[in-house]
Amino acid sequence: MADFVQTTVNKTAVRDLAVPIADVTSFNNLVQSVIDDNPFGCVGYTGADGQPVAPVVRNREHYTAKVNFIDGEGKRVGTVSLQSPTIAAFEANAAEVLANAALEAAMGGEAVRNGPGETYYAQLKCHDPSGDDYYVTFTRKTVRISSYQDDAIRTAVEAWADAVASLD
Repeated sequence: MADFVQTTVNKTAVRDLAVPIADVTSFNNLVQSVIDDNPFGCVGYTGADGQPVAPVVRNREHYTAKVNFIDGEGKRVGTVSLQSPTIAAFEANAAEVLANAALEAAMGGEAVRNGPGETYYAQLKCHDPSGDDYYVTFTRKTVRISSYQDDAIRTAVEAWADAVASLD
């Protein structure tokens, strides 16, 4: 019988943030700055379909809005959680729930946005000059590097993160 032979070593590293990223605008600005500024030195390439691929691209993302329903005594009587594929949908969906009088009546309380309870997720795909692809994933509370092989990648991302005040 043939044995499995390890061919690659893919690593993951996580940085837990001392303070969660404040809001979706700050989060998006951080993610977009990585795409625009390419601080890790990623390179573009030609995809299997013959089309050019940028050095850093959004691979997947989702944003979860939270709305609490508070009764006349200040108690939470209900919660709605809305996972959306984009920031625009995140904001629109939250606004729709906040403006929905029938839902407020059914829940028995006033709709109030729970900003601190909301979550954001964006995964960037980066193409290293060595030819390897790796991922940098942002949430409100963490930054994760995954599927990298060369420790120089972790070092480059870590050096960048050290210079970004919101990522302490």
